[in-house]
Amino acid sequence: MYITSLQNPRIKTVAQLRQGRKRRQLGKFIIDGRRETYRAIACGFPISEVFFAPELADEETLEWMDDFADEYSDQVEIHEVIEAVFAKIAYGDREDGVLAVAEYRELTLEEVFERLPKEEAPIVGVIEGVEKPGNIGAILRSADGAGISALIVANPQTDLFNPNTIRASLGTIFSMPICADSSENVVAWLKKHGFLTYAAIVDGAIHYTEADFTRPCAIALGSEAWGLTETFRGAGIQPIFLPMNGIADSLNVSTTAAILFYEALRQRSVHDV
Repeated sequence: MYITSLQNPRIKTVAQLRQGRKRRQLGKFIIDGRRETYRAIACGFPISEVFFAPELADEETLEWMDDFADEYSDQVEIHEVIEAVFAKIAYGDREDGVLAVAEYRELTLEEVFERLPKEEAPIVGVIEGVEKPGNIGAILRSADGAGISALIVANPQTDLFNPNTIRASLGTIFSMPICADSSENVVAWLKKHGFLTYAAIVDGAIHYTEADFTRPCAIALGSEAWGLTETFRGAGIQPIFLPMNGIADSLNVSTTAAILFYEALRQRSVHDV
């Protein structure tokens, strides 16, 4: 189908998915970009439609769309649109002329547990109350690079498939088990399955390099504004800290996550876990 009208009903529906309330209501979300669309499909996410603006595409993207149409046209509706129509449905200013619509695929905590590696000690990232989708996406990229087994969002402040999260994650959100739940349920789940939780706290008891990340464990981080809540205190939770030698008392949450995740990778590489 070739779409030229901004008033096309299909375009109006897709444009609504730029709003979190509509994403939750319709059970769908948008994926901006060729790379992110490819990674979603490669990871088995249910893609229902792809919108393509040839005017915005470079030669590589044009070739990719030809290959995509050959392989997936019997499974996915593909629509060519003019540039003005694409601008109405795209999110943000990084455009390569490809946008997909996917269906939500939300996991529960127990479904995440079933997807954890059983042949090695799993390590789970936990972020509580993080508000900025870009930070969540950046944390996902670090988690993917460091080999973290899953990411749990406690007390979510935004929906998991916010377009900015997808973009900042470079599509890694589709390859990693991820779910959202209350902090109380997350802590109970971690204890139920025998994870020791290392909680990043400014006044933590031990230096982060002294934590044993080679065992089944979780690394928990809070929002930049408030840190972790009192839920992440008590039995089964070990407070750790990163040294701060300047005038600031904390790092950006995605930077902290990257440091801790890669320390876990370093330890596991040394011990061949």
